[in-house]
Amino acid sequence: MDIENKMNVILNKRKSLNLNDDYGIQKSWNQIIEVLVENERNTIKYLENCSKSDLYWISEVFEDIAEILQSKELIHCFKKLDEKYPELNMTNDIDIAESYII
Repeated sequence: MDIENKMNVILNKRKSLNLNDDYGIQKSWNQIIEVLVENERNTIKYLENCSKSDLYWISEVFEDIAEILQSKELIHCFKKLDEKYPELNMTNDIDIAESYII
């Protein structure tokens, strides 16, 4: 299964979770992180083409992805997406993610 299909399954599950389902949310976050740290190039390509709605949910784990990948290219991608979708208010998430880059 490719990254897009994997993420569709995970994000559809995440979107359906109750706001108070801490265990389910954490499990979804872990699955998102696991898929998006497999291959940096594929992740960036996926993020550049994903929907605004999906990006909103993925932004919950920007800092975790950045910490694992340690990639300036990924941070640059996040910033471009923030410019593209300013209404998602991802700037703070991106600043935190960038602070994890050594």
